[in-house]
Amino acid sequence: MYAASDLAGTMKLQYDATSRIIRMPCTARLDINFLLKALQEGADGVLVVGCHPGDCAFKTGNLGAERRVRFTKKLIEQLGLDERRIKMVFVSAAEGDKFAAEVNKFAEEIRAIGPNPIRL
Repeated sequence: MYAASDLAGTMKLQYDATSRIIRMPCTARLDINFLLKALQEGADGVLVVGCHPGDCAFKTGNLGAERRVRFTKKLIEQLGLDERRIKMVFVSAAEGDKFAAEVNKFAEEIRAIGPNPIRL
């Protein structure tokens, strides 16, 4: 959620410097191929941040994204990657502090797993 990341910046909250934010209009637009491509291109992990359930402007777009994330986790595990490399969290636009905390927590989890073994 871009608004939460913007708020985190306005609040001068620190979050992992190695993180890259890719803005989407809604997680309803999330495609499994985006997640796989990020890993293929060398991302060590992908954190999908969406609106809280029930708060999606497109009704259930975030729930559809959550299903696609769960499916992708199973898929990458079958490919031999740790499923923890992909995660989805729910953060509202007013939760800049939660956004920063989730990014930092995910970055620590990914560092513990290690670098992506399929970097091209």
